[in-house]
Amino acid sequence: MRGHISAHAVCTAIREDIVSGVLPPGSRLIEELLAGRYGVSRVPVREALRTLESEGFVTIRHHAGACVATPTEREAADLLDIRGLLEPLGAARAAARRTTAHLKVLRGVVRLGRERVRQGQRAELRQLDGWFHETLAQASGSASMAALLTQLRRKIDWMYAVEPPVREDRSWEEHGAVLDAVARGDAERARALMAAHIERSRPAYRLRRPTAAPAVREPKQSVNTLRAGN
Repeated sequence: MRGHISAHAVCTAIREDIVSGVLPPGSRLIEELLAGRYGVSRVPVREALRTLESEGFVTIRHHAGACVATPTEREAADLLDIRGLLEPLGAARAAARRTTAHLKVLRGVVRLGRERVRQGQRAELRQLDGWFHETLAQASGSASMAALLTQLRRKIDWMYAVEPPVREDRSWEEHGAVLDAVARGDAERARALMAAHIERSRPAYRLRRPTAAPAVREPKQSVNTLRAGN
């Protein structure tokens, strides 16, 4: 039933459509149309739009209503700068606070990444890379930092297309080196290695050139059945 679907689930669904480009920058977000699109009432849609406004994905104007935000090139560049400061800090914290469970997951991800590179199976590498960075953020022991890094990665994925590394083996060797420093509890080395890793990956990010589109009117599968990931 429409009234029983949470604003969080609706927020996740709308955010995914924004990040994937289904709802391009500048698109009008009309509550009634979104409610029909996701199979929900207008109440969770309204709450979701307020949350997405606070995250920077949506702009709400009193008389004009809501639309998908249109970030500037400066705002996009700032995100990469912020990542370059925050992820090394997260790696340093992870070296001091990680658990055995975190290390087990990180080692498994690095092992899988290296295997996929050796086998030439590149389809999963982007997902594995995200898994590595997200787990490292969780290992920082700070829920606030993990949430900030998750939001940051979403917005970077929204604003940038990422070209695969020329040498994917090198990228996964760098992941392995960060993991080794974290496992040894060497916070300063973990921080330095992560900072170098991010700086080397920066040229791979290409700013998307979005074109505005009208609000999407086609009905969509109910949010009840959507993947509630992210």
